[in-house]
Amino acid sequence: MERVVTASRTIAASAEAIFELIADPSRQPEWDGNDNLAVAAPGQRVRAVGDVFVMTLTQGEDRENHVVEFVEGRRIAWRPSEPGRPQPGHQWGWILEPIDASHTRVTHVYDWTQLTDPKRLPKAAGWTSENLSASIDRLAKAVE
Repeated sequence: MERVVTASRTIAASAEAIFELIADPSRQPEWDGNDNLAVAAPGQRVRAVGDVFVMTLTQGEDRENHVVEFVEGRRIAWRPSEPGRPQPGHQWGWILEPIDASHTRVTHVYDWTQLTDPKRLPKAAGWTSENLSASIDRLAKAVE
């Protein structure tokens, strides 16, 4: 079973414009292709590894998202957890590769190689490239 799922496509926008939508949690519900994200307070723009932003899911539960990778305009990844609880080990990430000033190769990554919570394993195993592509497609619509 594949524990790292990816999807990629080219978006007709600069890497910087795309990254702003990803790195600002308050904008993420606009392009979440799985309708899992409800709201995040403004003012949580990610700037570095170690940042934590809080997102409310559509079921009303909050998640703390611990940033584990960050290169401004190019790469970002975080590990969600229930507030105040250990991170169960799965990770969401984005890689942006500029093609030219107005086109970017965007890759969305879901990595659950370190997921240890047995309650979360069935849901993690259900994530597909198509799920990730839905978010990329909505991200493209928001920025193009």
